[in-house]
Amino acid sequence: MIAPLKISRAGLGVPIGILTALLLTTGASARPDKSPTLKGAYKGQFYVGVAINRAIATGETMGFGNRTMELMKQDIALTKEQFNQISPENDLKWSLIHPREGADGYDFRAADAYVNFGLKNHMVIVGHTLVWHGQTPNWVFAGTAPEADTPVQTPAAPARGFGFRGPRTTRAELLQRMRDHIHTVVGRYKGKIKVWDVVNEAISDGGPNVLRDSLWVQIIGPDFIDKAFEYAHEADPDAILRYNDYGLENPEKRQKLITLIKGLQARKVPVMAIGTQTHVSVSSPSVEEEDRTLTDLETLGLPIHITELDVNSAEGGQRSNGADVANNAATTQGGLVNDADQRLAHQYANLFQVFLKHKKAVKVVTLWGINDGVSWRSEGKPLLFDGNDQPKPAFDAVIQAAKSK
Repeated sequence: MIAPLKISRAGLGVPIGILTALLLTTGASARPDKSPTLKGAYKGQFYVGVAINRAIATGETMGFGNRTMELMKQDIALTKEQFNQISPENDLKWSLIHPREGADGYDFRAADAYVNFGLKNHMVIVGHTLVWHGQTPNWVFAGTAPEADTPVQTPAAPARGFGFRGPRTTRAELLQRMRDHIHTVVGRYKGKIKVWDVVNEAISDGGPNVLRDSLWVQIIGPDFIDKAFEYAHEADPDAILRYNDYGLENPEKRQKLITLIKGLQARKVPVMAIGTQTHVSVSSPSVEEEDRTLTDLETLGLPIHITELDVNSAEGGQRSNGADVANNAATTQGGLVNDADQRLAHQYANLFQVFLKHKKAVKVVTLWGINDGVSWRSEGKPLLFDGNDQPKPAFDAVIQAAKSK
């Protein structure tokens, strides 16, 4: 049984309450006789969170390649020690939590373990993600009604291996599937998961269109975003609902985000926070570019959550701040840049100084992985701890940046 954790939305920046202090003191801070911690260093400024994998949530290695039981136990201890907020890397994505059609097609075991881990350790729990073009099973888009027997047009394949071929479903049927999925998943964790990435990466990377040409757009239309937020709000009226995307350091994509969110706001869609992933490199963005990014996002009047922070040190990733899974291998090729540890530390210090400058808007900063050994960009050594959970110079730089506030 998952016990509820009572936390106000105010501390994550939603301007509907007065209990900010409650959230800003959730989780234990560093004791004077202990080494510094991230959550302790930034207490009273913003949450410092981490994305965790299934092994950390369950306490079982479960075939995680390079993670022995000893290393996994270190990963768990480090998570508890350093962070006061968690996100799931994969276990709340549609393909894992709802792999088969129908009410009997859910698998909640890993998601329950994740939520229980957060509750047990008094962490703010994020749900990632409800609606995405990637990691969505084929059955979600497959047609069952006679009028759905229309050949699929290209491009029509969600990313990450779930290419769709065959008759597609109708708008009405897909909306019903979306509503059922959101109501079931959000409803199960109502009052426990405090923040949801409702829609993930819907904005196009290039061209004039605001939205990418996903099956969600092709079958439902652009208002699939409105509906997703509407359904999530129905399922848990107290949850913080955010839109999440990558590459917002790019001015053109950032402007698309602003256009999208302003449209949602004009239609009274309950979007409550902006998630900017911040998958960046040691070369970019500059301090000025990151400052400009957050300044522009602040014009929307919503809290800003840094949702998936990592800093790529690989040569192949120095010209990209994207997070397209299909291009990930290319971004970690070529070995590390010269003076990688020093440049990583410098970039992390710069980023956290900018986050502090915008602390009135920035409410959460989440690292995308506990250490380099489990990172999705492990070859780029992008995190604050190495594969043995030892702090890198970048960790010290982030702790020092807190002292500049």
